[in-house]
Amino acid sequence: MNWLSWLSDFFSDPDRRNGPDAIAHRLAEHLTFCGEALAYAALLAVPLGLLLGYTGRATGLVTSVTGIARGLPTLGLVTLAVLVAGVGDTAVLVALVALAAPVLLVAAVEGVRGTDPALRDAARGIGLTHRQVLWQVCVPSALPALLAGLRTATVQVIATATVAAYVGLGGLGRYVLDGLATHDFPQTAGGALLVVLLALGAQGLFVLLNRFALPAGLRGARPARTARRPRG
Repeated sequence: MNWLSWLSDFFSDPDRRNGPDAIAHRLAEHLTFCGEALAYAALLAVPLGLLLGYTGRATGLVTSVTGIARGLPTLGLVTLAVLVAGVGDTAVLVALVALAAPVLLVAAVEGVRGTDPALRDAARGIGLTHRQVLWQVCVPSALPALLAGLRTATVQVIATATVAAYVGLGGLGRYVLDGLATHDFPQTAGGALLVVLLALGAQGLFVLLNRFALPAGLRGARPARTARRPRG
């Protein structure tokens, strides 16, 4: 099959082992874009989501705004950012943060809202302040939802970070774009495969994180808000 020979040609190319077009170098660039974007998105969205989820205010507005934000075209955002800020990392980060932040915001809001009201009432009853209730009761309860949101945001950002190549930057998208431009199909196929493998690797990492990092009582918890049980 053609694609098997394309991949063989791509990975056997000496340029993929050394120099600026090496796989390790392009992978490091890609991970840098993704890591910075996820860090900025988390700093912006998670604290706000925790606060809104705890107070229960503006949750309808959050849903509407995040729905609109998710519908924004990433390449269009990159192009607009280039026109405003010029070619550079900023253009890509703006687009990737705009992609990841809504997912993390909704995950934080829904995670805190899904905390059992009886637990919150009991915590307040023993004298905990609202801040203590949020951090000691609601945030641990929201961890499954936060991890699920972070997993979704990470996979989306990994796939979308290929747009960095459209504004002259690096990353794995460089292989895809340059391959298409020069009809170098082995390079295009190899770059696409690397993006897929990186996304699958991120998925596997979050599976392990969910298994070993969460307390045993939270590993099987649902990430979304569940219905309250009727009182008998």
